[in-house]
Amino acid sequence: MARTRSKGAAGTAAASADKKVAKPCASVYTLPAESDNPPKLFILPKTASRSARIVTLQHPRYSRPTRYLVCPEAGFFEFTQICPPKSAPRSWLIQPAANDDNNNGKPPLDTQVTQSPALHVATPFDPLFLLLPALCATTTPSAGKRMFLSADDHLDALPDPSRHLAEILASWPATRALIETRLAAVCDVVQAGDENMYRVSEAKLLGEVLRKARRMVEEEEGSGTGGGLPPSMEERFVRRELEAPVLGVRVARGRDGNVARTVAGEEPDGSGGGNGSSTPGEESAESQSSVSSVETTASSASAVSAVSTAATSVADDDGVGGGEVASAMKAPEEVVKLQRLRVAFNFVCSSYVAPAMAQMLQESLAKATGQVDFKPLDEYLARLANMRQEAAAARSADFSRKRTMDEEEDERVEKRRKKEAEEKAKKANMSRGVKELMKVNTSGMKKMSDFFKKKT
Repeated sequence: MARTRSKGAAGTAAASADKKVAKPCASVYTLPAESDNPPKLFILPKTASRSARIVTLQHPRYSRPTRYLVCPEAGFFEFTQICPPKSAPRSWLIQPAANDDNNNGKPPLDTQVTQSPALHVATPFDPLFLLLPALCATTTPSAGKRMFLSADDHLDALPDPSRHLAEILASWPATRALIETRLAAVCDVVQAGDENMYRVSEAKLLGEVLRKARRMVEEEEGSGTGGGLPPSMEERFVRRELEAPVLGVRVARGRDGNVARTVAGEEPDGSGGGNGSSTPGEESAESQSSVSSVETTASSASAVSAVSTAATSVADDDGVGGGEVASAMKAPEEVVKLQRLRVAFNFVCSSYVAPAMAQMLQESLAKATGQVDFKPLDEYLARLANMRQEAAAARSADFSRKRTMDEEEDERVEKRRKKEAEEKAKKANMSRGVKELMKVNTSGMKKMSDFFKKKT
């Protein structure tokens, strides 16, 4: 008998199906839309007063509008952006203090999150660099002589993006006095009535930029870092530029198992006795092969990195920790200081001085031997360049010899392989009886040729 379903059961199933359908729930929090101009985080100096303003001035090097912080009491500041890499996302949670006096009695702002992790740090800036474009415009007059001009004439020669400078100078006498003081530091000054007239002096400008470069390379007291340059600049533009090719590394193991490392050109005790081939005790075969391979690399006088890597690998393979590497030439301390000074001078010129004036300053620095003499540095760099050329030539010749040896070794291996293949094919064509006869012990038996000799 067929079963029938009651109406009540059908209604219950429909109601349970309606309960399973998820209803959309309203969001508890509503996120605001992203701002087109999000706030930025600035770190201002403590010495800045309430009258400080952020103005737009033309960058002296790149000739584009740039923001600066100008304070009538603290002076000029540029903004340096510090931002972590994009691979490490960061953000800032900003919450103003409840008793902040800057609110002027108004309720504090709400707590907010900035997606950009960049920090804009205000660092001191010399306004002299802002005036260099105007001074550069008057350094090559058509008349052939530079003219004495007033401070207002120099300021009027600045491009339009620097119009904010004229506004703040008109309202802040202390800032105008600072500008005139910096003008007098690099210009010849004459007095015409109640007004001073300025004409740029290449010698004074060179001395001012050189003084800033010397301050960059001054050693900090008790730091022991060897200079005021950042570690990245010190490594890239000082140490690597003055680094010479190495002579070589020698690693030897004596009879008693002690390790004796001899640098090419020195004795094991460091006394430096000629060829540097004497080692205590007898060397093992593995040690001799290690020494010969390293000396071959050293004879090519290759680059520091290549030889250092080769020496490290040899020392590791030989079970010796830490090989000795000797450079072919070491820069004196005077040469290192001169290189630091030149790097700092070029950095200042490439960051804050227009290209035309930077070239003029570099040419003047090469001629101004009275202020600083770079002759020892130039001589060292010339010798270093010749040594690197010889090292490159020796290295290429060593590679060609190594290629020839590899080709001869390949020919020997190919001949050996062919000979083995021929012998294997010959044995495969032998009959079983011949193979058995080859196994017979013929020691003590006469050879067949003995029966055919002439009888005496």
